[in-house]
Amino acid sequence: MSGIGLGMRMEPRHEQTMKLAPRMIQSMEILQLSIADLQAKVEKELQENPFLEQKEKHGEADEVPPDFNPDAPLKHDETGDLEFNRLDELNRDWDDHFNEEHRFSRGALEEEGDRKLDAMANMANRPPSLQDYLAEQIGELELDEGQRRLARHICSFVDRTGYLGTREKAREDDDRDAFRPVTLAEIAGSYDELVTETEVEDALVHVVQKLEPAGVGARDLKECLLLQITPETPLRDVLRVLVRDHLEDIAGNRVPLIQKATRFDIPTIQDGIEALHRLDPKPGLKFADAGTQYVMPDVIVERTDDDDFAIRLTDEWVPKIRISRRTVELLKNRDLDEKVKEELRKKLQSADWLVKAVEQRRNTLLKVTRAIIDHQRAFLDIGMDHIQPLKMQQIADQVKVHVTTVSRAVDDKWVQTPRGVFPLKRFFGGGKKNSETHEDVAYEVMKQKLLELVSDEDKSSPLSDEELVTRLNDAGYPVARRTVTKYRKMLKIPSSRQRKDWSLNG
Repeated sequence: MSGIGLGMRMEPRHEQTMKLAPRMIQSMEILQLSIADLQAKVEKELQENPFLEQKEKHGEADEVPPDFNPDAPLKHDETGDLEFNRLDELNRDWDDHFNEEHRFSRGALEEEGDRKLDAMANMANRPPSLQDYLAEQIGELELDEGQRRLARHICSFVDRTGYLGTREKAREDDDRDAFRPVTLAEIAGSYDELVTETEVEDALVHVVQKLEPAGVGARDLKECLLLQITPETPLRDVLRVLVRDHLEDIAGNRVPLIQKATRFDIPTIQDGIEALHRLDPKPGLKFADAGTQYVMPDVIVERTDDDDFAIRLTDEWVPKIRISRRTVELLKNRDLDEKVKEELRKKLQSADWLVKAVEQRRNTLLKVTRAIIDHQRAFLDIGMDHIQPLKMQQIADQVKVHVTTVSRAVDDKWVQTPRGVFPLKRFFGGGKKNSETHEDVAYEVMKQKLLELVSDEDKSSPLSDEELVTRLNDAGYPVARRTVTKYRKMLKIPSSRQRKDWSLNG
């Protein structure tokens, strides 16, 4: 048997790899930011990078210039390799910036300060949290110090929805949260004094669960709803029976089964269900710190006098930045340590990349939005029923960029139009040919037609998914049953059984 030779040898090998230069990576990151995140990013860099300074703002958001050409290809730096070895060359490159007056006048500074003070004055105060509100109520009750401390300890286990327990993400890719109730033993065991489970339950039932908002301190949905039913609540006895024994039947709209079990007539049951819907299944959420979330559009599309559409970015609150001439001059100081100079060069390069990346973001977002508006003109002129099928590749081909650039440009961006405020991604989607007109119909239009059919149906005999398929096909929309079921769930339309109004059946 011949031996097997083991050894090492070097040989050339050709392979293609893709490397993104730091500048391209930063450019893509900046492009993907929403307007609020971009503002935060620029303000942070202004604080940390000495080579950046803020230019004086001019108030209004920049309009699209008259000579703006949406069909001109966007220029991308293939390597991102910018060298800053010669300061003389650098000074010539930035000569236009250095010749500008780079400091704010006193009047401009005062105006900017007044504007920020006005904005701060108009900001709403932070509302009290649920824990603040519970602690305030406990402080006003006639309790001895031991009862007060125990009640506050129990309240520390009340989660943001008002329940006694904790909520965590079920999965990273799932927006829903999983509730884990806390036990009386856990509460007693974590208290800093010896206390029994019976004492904890007594404080919970007679103190915490008597606090506002009604339903707070509940351990499950049934208890939460029952705590909100008072002697003054209309249909109190009916509500108690429905909550205690028939919540699942109500969710499934199984009214005849509830009638058979309770002997209540159908109108009474439906009145009880209507009253039940007025109770709050998560009473603590009204105290959520996040408050109301408002959408800040990144782009505004407005109709012009000549029946065209003008596009502008809402970036007036994003600081306008440029390279600081004063800091660049530091690099010319021959007395500086080489390590310090090297660090300064890196900072200067980073500042230069950021300035260019922000400007490229503006240009890309304007071009992409203009291309989208050109494709969806019928939607803006007539309405949602006329939105057209559109793929990101079509916009990429028109704007002459890679499709991933379009994806990043529209990600987490909102546009304000005469038809309302929409995410830019809303304008993309596939479609099918109408069997009658042979025109492409966007899936979004099919969803609107589905909503229309369900809205107009006879609620005493709602349309099944099979019947909805037939109606849609008859209208020229070729869809399968599984597609209708998928759309119905996406639009949060209940099943035909859940949509049935039993009071209309005599």
